[in-house]
Amino acid sequence: MTVHFIGAGPGAADLITVRGRDLLARCPVCLYAGSIVPKDMLDWCGAKTRLVDTAPMSLDEIEAEYVRAHDAGEDVARLHSGDLSIWSAVAEQMRRLDRLGIPYTLTPGVPAFAAAAAALGQEITLPAINQSLVLTRIGGRASPMPEGETLAAFGATGATLAIHLAIHSLARVVAELTPLYGVDCPAAIVAHASWPEQKIIRATLGTIEQAFDPAIERTAIIFVGKGLGAQDFRESALYDPDYQRRFRGRDGL
Repeated sequence: MTVHFIGAGPGAADLITVRGRDLLARCPVCLYAGSIVPKDMLDWCGAKTRLVDTAPMSLDEIEAEYVRAHDAGEDVARLHSGDLSIWSAVAEQMRRLDRLGIPYTLTPGVPAFAAAAAALGQEITLPAINQSLVLTRIGGRASPMPEGETLAAFGATGATLAIHLAIHSLARVVAELTPLYGVDCPAAIVAHASWPEQKIIRATLGTIEQAFDPAIERTAIIFVGKGLGAQDFRESALYDPDYQRRFRGRDGL
């Protein structure tokens, strides 16, 4: 018996990986985060799969489900939104499984920021404008931010920021980043990226609060960065005819 942690991707049912889809199809038990995983994702499960919505459950109750499946010899597909590597609450589950001696695997998923960038029609890193992306969030009740991991600290680098779990703190984001990026710096909000109800707001740091739709309550990413929507950037040297690289075979250049 194995617990298979699966990144469900940002929302659209067809943005799950092939491996994740196949695991959902063959596991007799599926635990899923019903508050953030679309119900359409469960269509990949088998007709007889036992579905368990973990949204109202405590970690102890989730652990009990793992133990029950282990005792029955049933593989578990544990479905999480986005990708498992960030803000997934997988680490504490793996720690408990280690203590119980229950094996597990991890299957990555399409991260929400990547789906949001696709919705914007945006390559986040542009030559000579920005080459770094910071994924960060605002501290809250569930998890405070460690000392030093502040918007001001990250903003001082000039990198593009993808700020998660912060839509209710938009005013704070604007106040802390405007002195660093300026009021004319491009900003965007992507809510429910890849979902049918996806919504995109493009503005600047100076106008994003006025452009904000108060109907957006969760599942949104705030982007801030000078490269957002930039058109005046140089082309990458990767495809320059005079750029010699190992696979091009232009020995005479």
